[in-house]
Amino acid sequence: MRFRRKPTNKTASLVAMGTELAMLGVEAQMVIGQRMALFMLGGPKARKEARLMVTEKVKAAGQAAATIALGGTPRKVVRGYRRKVQANNRRLGKG
Repeated sequence: MRFRRKPTNKTASLVAMGTELAMLGVEAQMVIGQRMALFMLGGPKARKEARLMVTEKVKAAGQAAATIALGGTPRKVVRGYRRKVQANNRRLGKG
């Protein structure tokens, strides 16, 4: 008779990280779609969004590096990115 192994904390942690990464991918695609639509329209809003997008990416990469350097986990980095992507989704969905 075989016994099933209980999932360890490490297994649960990997599953949680995989879920977070999958959600980040879906949410990022939504933001990309909204930005592409805005860029196709052009104008001052599109130029402002393009500048903001580049600035946000550089800032987010610096924050991710600092998080890891200070002993943070990769999951903490992913959660930080998700918060930013979700905020962009809300902001772009309004206008």
